Amino acid sequence: MDIILNIDEIMKILPHRYPFLLVDRVVEHVPGERIVGLKNVTINEPFFQGHFPGHPIMPGVLIIEAMAQVGGILAYLALGDEVRNKVCYFAAIDNVKFRKPVVPGDQLRIEVMATGCKRGIWCFSAKASVNGKVTTEADLKATFADQVRL
Repeated sequence: MDIILNIDEIMKILPHRYPFLLVDRVVEHVPGERIVGLKNVTINEPFFQGHFPGHPIMPGVLIIEAMAQVGGILAYLALGDEVRNKVCYFAAIDNVKFRKPVVPGDQLRIEVMATGCKRGIWCFSAKASVNGKVTTEADLKATFADQVRL
């Protein structure tokens, strides 16, 4: 697999940082249509300390977040300078299915397809898998907005 984006390039696109940056690399990209990102899951992840002691499983909400981050990269790359100073926010999460636990040592392959964009709302179909077996599926919506300053 050729690396399309490495972690340094991802960090130029996404505002997320440790411990909430959940994409390690992008390995496939069809502009405006499809993207594939990887997340290497290690026992060093801070959430494993409490989820669950003696039986570590990656929280499903973080798998969904990883999917959203990969989708955000797809949208950022499609829109370019138009959204450089904006943040990509979740708008909706639908049809989520958790099919298999994700554990330390797994490499999560996250495939996101753009299914449409109306009035600035991006729609995505996302799937995460480990070793070719689907772990999670979801339909996501996101939009870009100015960063909220507190």
